[in-house]
Amino acid sequence: MSSTTTTVLVFSHRPEVREAITSAIGRRPAPDVGRVHYSEASTVAEVIGEVDAGAADLVILDGEAQPTGGMGISRQLKNEITECPPIVVTVRRKDDRWLATWSQADAVLVHPLDPLSAAETVAEVLRSRVSPVSG
Repeated sequence: MSSTTTTVLVFSHRPEVREAITSAIGRRPAPDVGRVHYSEASTVAEVIGEVDAGAADLVILDGEAQPTGGMGISRQLKNEITECPPIVVTVRRKDDRWLATWSQADAVLVHPLDPLSAAETVAEVLRSRVSPVSG
């Protein structure tokens, strides 16, 4: 098993939301996915720049970010970036999970974030990125 570090870009205009996301997931979401290094973005331009540069292995977007929410950014990235990394969107209400389909996100986390489920969701997305399911 390689000791590669995975870079996770976390976006929200609110620092406390970015902190809640990184704290919930932790530095090692699962033993088999290795360590995680977090990069943070507080603007859409920063997110697009990082993803366009290939600097993120996974992107976590705050669905409630202002002025542009993570769901709109997710859809834009998925439609504009040829090799877009997997995207996880956070939402405030379980009822908003359906919006992830529209946003083309790979997974959804619901606030308040449960550390066990947040880490498990991120680990699953990272695993699918490393070993895509063959069909």
